[in-house]
Formats: sequence, C-alpha cells, structure tokens
Amino acid sequence: MDQMTWIVAIIVVLALSFDFINGFHDTANAIATSVSTRALPPRIAILLASVMNLVGALMYTGVAKTIGGKVTDPFKLEHGLTVVVATLIAAILWNLITWWQGIPSSSSHALIGALAGAAVASEGWDGINYGGFSTIVIGLVLSPIIAFALGYVVMFILKHLFANASPRYVNKGFRTGQILTAALQSFTHGTNDAQKAMGIITLALVSAGYQSHLEVPLWVKISAAVAMALGTSVGGWKIIKTMGTKIFKIEPINGFAADLSSASVIFSATLTHLPVSTTHAITSSILGVGAAKRFSSVRWNTAGRIVVAWVVTIPVASVMAAIIYWILSLFQ
Repeated sequence: MDQMTWIVAIIVVLALSFDFINGFHDTANAIATSVSTRALPPRIAILLASVMNLVGALMYTGVAKTIGGKVTDPFKLEHGLTVVVATLIAAILWNLITWWQGIPSSSSHALIGALAGAAVASEGWDGINYGGFSTIVIGLVLSPIIAFALGYVVMFILKHLFANASPRYVNKGFRTGQILTAALQSFTHGTNDAQKAMGIITLALVSAGYQSHLEVPLWVKISAAVAMALGTSVGGWKIIKTMGTKIFKIEPINGFAADLSSASVIFSATLTHLPVSTTHAITSSILGVGAAKRFSSVRWNTAGRIVVAWVVTIPVASVMAAIIYWILSLFQ
C-alpha cells in the first residue's frame, strides 16, 4: 500500500476507535435512568442499548453528510488527511479524560470542536464553512434548552395526571414503560451519534480522492454501527453513576419522562440532519424533569459541573486539535 492508503487506514481505525469510545462513554445516556430505577438489570440494559444502537446506526446517514461537509469543505483542504487525524486524536483524548472523571461531556462537541480547530490550523480561518458550522453550533446550543423545557413539561403533565394514583402501581407501570423508552433512547442515539464517525471517514475518503461525493459507503455504515454497538456493550459505569444518581433521585415516572423527552429531541435532530449532543439532550431532560418534580430536589452543584464541561468542550477540543495538527505537520 502507498503512503496515502496507510493514512486512510489509520484514520478508519481511529474513527472506529472514537465510535467505540463514544459507545461506552455514552452508554449512560440510554440506560442510566432505567438502571437507577431498577426497571432493567444492568446487563440486560446494556444488551438492549447495544442492539438498538446498532439498528439506529444502520438506518440513517443525513448527520454523517453534515459532519463530512458542513464544518469544512473536504474538496478544498490541502492537508485533509492530517486534519482528520488531528481531529480524531483530540476528540478521543477528550472523551477518555471526561470518561475517567465521570463527567458526561459531549462526544459531539469534542468531535466538531476538534474538526474546526484542525481545519483552522491547516487553512486559516478560511478553512471553516461558517454557514454550516454556525447551523451546527446553534443546534448544539438549542437542543439541551429544548430538552430541558420538554422534560419539565412532560413531567409536569405526568405529575398532575397521576397525582392521586397509588405509588405502587405508578412505579410498576412506569418501570415497564422505561423498557420501551430505554430502547427508543438507544435507537435515537444510534441514529445520531454513530453518524459522526461515518461522516469523518467519508471526509477522509473524499480528501484522499477515493470518492468524489459525500455518500456514506455501506462498509463505513456497517463498521461504524458495529463499533458503536461494541462500545455500548462495554458500558460506562462512572457516567451511569453520575447520570442516574448524582443529579437527583430518579423514580420510574421521572426516568420515563426524561427518556421520552430526550429521545424526541434527538430523533427530531436526526430527521433534520443536525448532529446534536445526546449527552446534553439526556442530561438536560433529566434536569428538566427534576425541576418539575421539585426544584430543590436537583443537585444543582453537580449540574453546574456538567454545564462547565459542556461550555469548555468545543474550545478545549479545538485547541487540542490545532496543537496536534501542528505537531503532525512537522512530519508532512
């Protein structure tokens, strides 16, 4: 194989590694509430999440095209492959750091921030497609706000509908409901998050001249979907603990409301080809549900720590990717 083929092969391995890490980093997104309320045993919850992530990842490619062509133009990047390598290394490092600390930060923010930083390091500020990038950032910013509001409204309605019902029957009914919402949550996670690695691999294929369009090849779909599902099967117990227990004490009705709200936001974004942070959507919906249940029940100090991670992820990932690109460019 020639040098370019080797670089593309390395990018594919890095992208699938990112997808694998994204899987175990974000497992908590789909199953934290169902595990914390004992609606599902942990092993069954992870198996369910893995299967539904796989199914969701195979069904859509719109988000992949957005990642591959909206942040930067792969047809104009002079050192596109180096940009992609720097992007993936920075995003993987940030995911591992936040996973180790048990912080549910956004893999999406890390990847998009890193791609922007590497593109600027390579091409200057002209390397950014500002129209596409701003649309993506607006989606990333608005989705947690919408998820918080929707979680609040759904929980407010459920709280009043079941105000006089027996707690025993309410808990039993919503534990069953949580199995369905956990499956839906996992499916929507696959439809959005797995697309990001697909988009990065496609960007690399275009930059290397192996294809002239942003359509995602079948082998890329399958490999990214499988990597995400395998990562999900490993589980991310540090983040599950944060999501399921440290924000507020979640009961089955709360978990159902949070999962339904966030899945609705994520799937809506997928249908409009917008990459959103599943972590942000789910965490925000949990916060909204907690606020509707009782404002004082939410551990806002933990929520604040999570929000800080949200705010810093894009700029930190951008700087990391720019530095990594600069180091790699010494060997170009």
